[in-house]
Amino acid sequence: MAELEGSSILLTGGTGSFGKAFITHALAELGPRRLVVLSRDELKQYEARQLFGDDPRLRWFIGDVRDRRRLERAMHGVDYVVHAAALKQVDTGEYNPFEFVQTNVVGSQHVIEAAIETGVRKVVALSTDKASSPINLYGATKLCADRMFISANHYAATHPTRFSVVRYGNVMGSRGSVIPFFRSLADRGESLPITHKEMTRFWITLPQAVRFVVDSFDLMNGGELYVPRIPSMRLVDLAQAVAPGSPMHEVGVRPGEKLHEEMIAPDDSRRTLQLADRYVVQPHIAGWGYEPPAEGLPVPEGFAYRSDSNDLWLDTDQLQELIAQYG
Repeated sequence: MAELEGSSILLTGGTGSFGKAFITHALAELGPRRLVVLSRDELKQYEARQLFGDDPRLRWFIGDVRDRRRLERAMHGVDYVVHAAALKQVDTGEYNPFEFVQTNVVGSQHVIEAAIETGVRKVVALSTDKASSPINLYGATKLCADRMFISANHYAATHPTRFSVVRYGNVMGSRGSVIPFFRSLADRGESLPITHKEMTRFWITLPQAVRFVVDSFDLMNGGELYVPRIPSMRLVDLAQAVAPGSPMHEVGVRPGEKLHEEMIAPDDSRRTLQLADRYVVQPHIAGWGYEPPAEGLPVPEGFAYRSDSNDLWLDTDQLQELIAQYG
């Protein structure tokens, strides 16, 4: 039985791509007593309400993670929190850095404090591959948030609330995916813009991401950073999978963008264990009774989990199958 089954759950950023996929899974599989959806945009909430109808288990809160008091109200009586709210556009972050700090860093601290004050049992915060060895403002704010959630297990002191983080890469079928963009260009007979022909990315589907988060609640005792073992893909293979035979042209790597993504840095390898479906990066300092997973195997010294050196890959045919199902 999944730990979340029959519980009261709050989801921040609940009207985004992940949020809607999580709500769908939770209502169908987890039987929550109550599922609280907190987000800022009333239009997106309206659209989500039309999608899910009048399910009596759903509660809709307009609110911002920048507002701690609103978070405390929303978390009243909540057992578990999934923190998905964030500002995420890399180029927007470079032009509006403090807005990203306000949401991704200050907002994360508000989630931590509200969870502790209201007696939430467990919090899982969503991270990104851009938080590992960050080179852009967005990644830097998410790295700060990751460290804050891990350290929150100290901050909670004698309170029972525990915090962990999940980190994964590009999500197939999410809002802002390049797949519809490539498809629209191909329909008009235009060349597909490729930032760099050697570029690689990690790839995960929305259902896989949701399942990974749900399973992390079962595994965690607080302080873990979980990274799924997922495949990589080459951007040129993705373009050909979306629009076979379409011409491509390079436009260059954008500011703040990496040629290859990383989810675990070499300096973190000394604290990383490998499980069957994931890596576990253990906390630097664990003074709250943290226990490492018994089945975990240490990764080699200097190990880095990068999209170009991954041992799992999707080829064009496999990408086409996934796009047909999730794209």
